[in-house]
Amino acid sequence: MKIERMIGILSILLQQEKVTAPYLAEKFEVSRRTINRDVEALCMAGIPLVTESGKNGGISIMEGYTIDRTVLSRSDMQAVLDGLRSLDSVCKTSRYAQLMEKLSAGSSKLLAGDTHILIDLSSWYKDYLPARIELLHEAILAGRKVSFVYSAPKGETERKAEPYYLIFQWSNWYLWAWCEKREDFRLFKLVRMTELELLEPFEKRAVPLPDLSPKGIFPNLYQVKAIIQPEYKWRLIEEYGPESFVTQSDGTLLFTFGFADKTSIVNWIVSFGPGAELLEPFEFRRELLAFAEEIRKKYLES
Repeated sequence: MKIERMIGILSILLQQEKVTAPYLAEKFEVSRRTINRDVEALCMAGIPLVTESGKNGGISIMEGYTIDRTVLSRSDMQAVLDGLRSLDSVCKTSRYAQLMEKLSAGSSKLLAGDTHILIDLSSWYKDYLPARIELLHEAILAGRKVSFVYSAPKGETERKAEPYYLIFQWSNWYLWAWCEKREDFRLFKLVRMTELELLEPFEKRAVPLPDLSPKGIFPNLYQVKAIIQPEYKWRLIEEYGPESFVTQSDGTLLFTFGFADKTSIVNWIVSFGPGAELLEPFEFRRELLAFAEEIRKKYLES
């Protein structure tokens, strides 16, 4: 793409005092005429580039021009490249790696021996999720509706939606879209979407950004207190942080945290087996007992 190539050319000129048009043409796999047009476009954008012919000629930024070359410093550029590299892990492509090569052209140290941060945004469900991300990305760019079957705790529903944003949050991928069924914006979890199809174009509407704060998505409707056995300390730290509990004199952990719904509380406590006891909300203790009795009855019958 032209804009990516122009950014790459500017990146090289910020790192090298002078380069030749054939050098840039080879780096970006285009003709010299294309490079000359890009240079003209950069000049029109306000970047004073100088071209000199002859043996020692080339393209450079005008001497004395007060452009801050530290805007694309080595550390800054490395952060950009790490981010670009991570995007290929999402969709199993190499397009961002190719862009990364162009942006880092003329400074091989940015790629060789200086990649200490490895970011992999691919999902556990990497066999089928990349295809969904690619299709939804295509739908967003083209302004086309999508249809899909959505699985949720209350059952499956057929949805038709206007897609606007792909969001990576809480270690999962989501789609922010206008849902025709709910007549409102909704956040859909990609792993719950099946039978995904592209539909007709739509006229884009004003889009509010989703409230992605934990309290916005998972409001603390129930305050939970529980006694957790010390061998599960690692789980509390991993899932809720070290501030979520205090160690008592007998070594057990007094856990306190807010939950959004009753089902999450019951399932979470049960996941510890005998290693946890729910203290509050007290009325949920009866439901836990009924849950355990149902499991016991099922295994006794079998």
